[in-house]
Amino acid sequence: MLKLSTVIRLLCVAIVSLTLTIACAQQPNTTSSSSSPSSSSPSASQPIVSATNNWVGYAGHHVAVGKNFFSEQGLTVQDQFFQSVSEEITAFLAGKLDLAWFTSGDAVQMAAKDPSIRMIYLVDYSNGSDGILGRGIKSPQEVKGKTVGRENVLFEKILLEAYLKKAGLTEKDVVIKDMAAADAATAFAAKQVDVAVTYEPYLTNAAKQGGGEVIFSTKDTNLIADVIVAKDSFIKAHQADIKAYFKAIDKAVDLVVAGDAESLKIAGKKLGITGDEVKQQLSGAKLFDLEGNKSIAFDKKNPNSLIGNLELTAKGAYDFKIVDKPLKVESLYDDSIVKAS
Repeated sequence: MLKLSTVIRLLCVAIVSLTLTIACAQQPNTTSSSSSPSSSSPSASQPIVSATNNWVGYAGHHVAVGKNFFSEQGLTVQDQFFQSVSEEITAFLAGKLDLAWFTSGDAVQMAAKDPSIRMIYLVDYSNGSDGILGRGIKSPQEVKGKTVGRENVLFEKILLEAYLKKAGLTEKDVVIKDMAAADAATAFAAKQVDVAVTYEPYLTNAAKQGGGEVIFSTKDTNLIADVIVAKDSFIKAHQADIKAYFKAIDKAVDLVVAGDAESLKIAGKKLGITGDEVKQQLSGAKLFDLEGNKSIAFDKKNPNSLIGNLELTAKGAYDFKIVDKPLKVESLYDDSIVKAS
């Protein structure tokens, strides 16, 4: 879990429509985890709205909900699950969510729109679970002129660029179809696109169904980090609750990493796959527990830290004109609760 490549993930961030309305967005699945709240929890009477999207690395959240670990900590957590990263971003920017799980790239772009947004916990690094699917493609040069399905989010743009750059190509040399990761995988499986940028739990199955293979991935690159984000006002007002939230997540992650069958089954149910498939797909991600967050995530001297990742992510966002000015990395995260936990 803690062995990481020094080539730290360069990103991920939705190029969301500037409108903040979610009227036309797909409504997320919503469940709640609650019990008689502890008197030590000041916000127990008001549920914490916590959101994820369909990424296997977020298994810890699903297990914490399914096994009532939040309730054990005296928290009432309303779980929202999005199929589309873009929709989750829109909801968070609109103030509909308290805590949300995103890639660091998503967080960087959102912070450019709302400077109060902070990354407060490192969830994982992708290690092969994000990739590019192709059919009969043996080299990047052969992608020229092909139809590529990918969502208009920063981490997918960066991943595709890294592959195309090997042949001196850019997105101008291919035909882009903007679609969510799940839709891109489905389109590839149906042979409606030649290439697809996607991630687990779609990547492996779509490769088989579409008669193709993974032609490029984050394996041994750690280009993509996932984090938990919150707004500064929420952080200041709910420090005790967030500590309790982290404890619940930590307990769940330990079970997931240990391969606990029941926990994997719970995560699989949320993701629409089996527990065995969750275990298989998690081999492409390096999960962090609370101790890993304390010792690695926010240690500037550690080459595998989230901070190093953010330096690359922020630079990429500026280079791709996702943000109109360079961002100060120090303003993007808040490690106070992790350190105090």
